Parts: sequence; C-alpha cells; structure tokens
Amino acid sequence: MNSPDPLTGMRLRLSELVLDNSFARLPPAHYTRMQATPLPEPYLVCASESAAALIALDSEEFKQPQFTEIFSGNARLPGSMPLSAVYSGHQFGVWAGQLGDGRAILLGEATSPLEAQGSIELQLKGAGATPYSRMGDGRAVLRSSIREFLCSEAMAALGIPTSRALCVIGSDKRVMRETPETTAVVTRMSQSFVRFGSFEHWFHQDRKEELKTLADYVIAHSYPDLQDASDPYHALLSEVTRRTAVLVAHWQAVGFMHGVLNTDNMSILGQTLDYGPFGFMESYDPAHICNHTDQQGRYAYRMQPRICEWNCFALGQAMLPLIDDVDAVYDALSVFKIAYAEKMSALWNAKLGLHVNEAHDVALTEKLLEIMAASRVDFPVFFRRLSGLKQEDPSGDAPLRDLFIDRSAFDAWSVEYRQRLRMEQSQDEARRQAMNRVNPKYVLRNYLAQAAIDKAQQKDFSEVQRLLDILQHPFDEQEENAAYAALPPDWAAGIEVSCSS
Repeated sequence: MNSPDPLTGMRLRLSELVLDNSFARLPPAHYTRMQATPLPEPYLVCASESAAALIALDSEEFKQPQFTEIFSGNARLPGSMPLSAVYSGHQFGVWAGQLGDGRAILLGEATSPLEAQGSIELQLKGAGATPYSRMGDGRAVLRSSIREFLCSEAMAALGIPTSRALCVIGSDKRVMRETPETTAVVTRMSQSFVRFGSFEHWFHQDRKEELKTLADYVIAHSYPDLQDASDPYHALLSEVTRRTAVLVAHWQAVGFMHGVLNTDNMSILGQTLDYGPFGFMESYDPAHICNHTDQQGRYAYRMQPRICEWNCFALGQAMLPLIDDVDAVYDALSVFKIAYAEKMSALWNAKLGLHVNEAHDVALTEKLLEIMAASRVDFPVFFRRLSGLKQEDPSGDAPLRDLFIDRSAFDAWSVEYRQRLRMEQSQDEARRQAMNRVNPKYVLRNYLAQAAIDKAQQKDFSEVQRLLDILQHPFDEQEENAAYAALPPDWAAGIEVSCSS
C-alpha cells in the first residue's frame, strides 16, 4: 500500500483509501446510521484533482467504474460508517425546530497527508431520503450540484475558507422541482460538518448533557489547542465568532453572497458551507439579493456581516448552559466587531494596493463604493482594472472611467486615490502585481455557471471542466480565457437563483 506522502507526490488508489468516522462514536441521539439510496446508472460529471489531493487520492482513479459507484452511494469504502446528523436552526430569523441532514450522508473521514488539514470528512449530498428529509426526496439535481462543485473549488482558489467538492456523479433519474430535472450527488469535503444549529438543537431541547458531549467533541476534534484553556467553552465560542467575522469579511471583499445564512448553514469551523442560491457581485449594489426567494432581503450583500453576527449570538445563546455566565458569553461574542473591522480594513487596503493603514482609508473606500453603486460598476472588473492606474498619467484612465455613468465622480475620487498612493511612495508596477494577487480576474458569474449547466444537461461536461480549470487560477491573466472575465451580457441580469435544488 502506498503511503500518502505530499512531498514525493505518491497517491492512493481507491482500494487503499480507508475511512474512520469519529462522529459515529458520539451517542446515537446525534445521528441516524443509514445507507445511501442507490442511484441508477451513475456517470461521472466532473472531479477535482485539487480536492482529491487533500486525501492523497490519485486522480487516475476518477476513470475507474468503482469511483463512480462509491461516490454515487452505490458502493462503500472500507471503514465507512454512513450516517445523517440531526440539528436544528433559525431559518430567515425564525426558529424552525428540528432540521438535520435532509439529503446528506456522512461517509466518514480520511486522513490527510497535509498536517494542517488533519482528517477530511467525506459527505454525499443528494444520496437519497433520510429521517430528516421533511417530506423531501433527499435528492439534489444536476444544476445545483454543478454550482456547488464549481463554487466550492473556486472559493478555495480565492483563499476563502470553504468546504470542498471532490466530484459530481450524475444520473438520468428525474425528480420534480419547478420542472422535472435529472439528479446528481456531489461529494463534499470538510474537517467537520457540525453547524451552529447542531448546538441549537440540544439547547432548545434543554438537553445539557448532549450539548456538552457535542462541544467536547468539537473541541477535541477541531480545536484541540483549546482543551487547556481555563474555560474551553468560552474559548470555543470566541474562536468560532472570530473565524466567522473573518470569513464574512472575505465574502464582502470578493463580492460573494451566500444567499441563505440560516444558522443551520453556518459552519462551526468558520468555513463557507452549503452552497445554494449564491452569487458573485457584478453591477455593484450593496442591497443586491442573490436569492430569488428572499423577498425581504434579509441576506442581501450589505446585510451579511450583521446576519453572521446575529448567528453568532444564536450560537452564544445555545452555549450559555456550558459557559454559565451571560457576561462571559457577551465577552466571547464581542470579538466579532473587532475581528471584522480589522480584517475588512486589511482586505480593502489590499484591494486598493495600500500597504500602510491610514485614518482616512475607510472614508476613501466608502466614497469609492458609493460612486460605484451610483453607476452600478462591475465589481470584479473595476478592481482588476484599477491595478493598471498610473499615478502620474490620468490620461490613461479611460478603461476605468468608462465603467462609470458619472465619470466626473470617478475623476474626483481618483485625485484622492493618487494622493494617497503618493503618501506612501507607491510604485506602480509593484502595486499592480500586488493588487492582481488579491483582485481576481475570474469569478463564478451566474451566467457562466448556467452555460456550463446547459451543456451538462445535454451530457457535454466539457464546459464544467473548462470553468473548473479557469477558476482554480482566478488571479492569473489567462489571456486565452479573457472572454470569461468580460462584462456580462445583458441577458445575464435576468437569471434568478432560488433555494430549490
């Protein structure tokens, strides 16, 4: 058997991949042991070599029939102990009671050759009904599975904490959504799929012992450094809150909108989890709502920091029986605003190519976003082009000015921006390179994803693969793929994405 060694590049075959399942060693109240529902005539839609490397799996295994059988749920890996977890949560701000893995089945965890990763859980999404499906069929459709696969891998390449996606397995089996659609199973990867709602479940049932068991498991499994803290539960809440604040700052800086920030969709690791009606900002509008079913705009772009903090407070309430001190809970939660402000400031300055924080930088950024909103300037295109601004040559600003309806507003802002660059003796070429390392040229625009989905529904998966290849190098110029970074066509504005999958 090959040893998974990232230094030598050795990779495992499927027959050598053995799982464990530490979550299955929790008391049975935390989950239901079960098998996936067989998927008829499965076929491989797409797979990620980068994700496979996290568990040292040889990408040559993608070609094997057994790969498709295993990750459709039709066959099992050695050591697999499939289960679906129970949790509850607030949905759109309203307590929804018990939820749980309605279409997800945790297979177990594989040891990662990367020391920082520890172990990686493998979860099948769309593998059939579970006791938590709530009248649903437990299936995911090809459309949503491709979107989750591509966005998981795109976010990882952007350097944003996220669950990963190993592959999508399709089938001609149809289920009814708004219309009949073909089904698929996406294999998700994370160090843990425990959610804020996992803690809320036991708090709202007044079951402190189960709550403590879960918290002790999360600390031992995902936060071992906190075991020696004077109050490990306070330390856990504080660290999860800090990570969540940093995560949403990353979202805001890249223009990502999650769409359904319910507490059951919030990762205890501070990762992006549960990709549904997400979107990347195009024409900048801080009030933009990417989820067609979010009629009140609770999860609009500008609301995301506030909602993530609200979700942390819901987690804090759930952990109160363990911390047993309201003031201590508030103390742990207080890190959110500080961590968010610090990370947001650092990210915006990096996007603007500024190396030193100055008191006026926040006002400079806010003014820019104000004039961008007024002209509905394309978010990724503007920041990518901004790197090419010449401090001493405003005559070359046309590619930037042309993005604005009110060009004079940009001209006035650019005067302040140039003054700020000169203040820290910025060098144009060094700044250009630095900005292009943090401002992606390529993001997963909805119309690009839809074009790939349309082809995939005709059994042509080439565009999914091409998008994956492009999005795994979002900061590179990739001149041969420049069309994927262009301003979107007019028809793209009519695309609507909802929670249905």
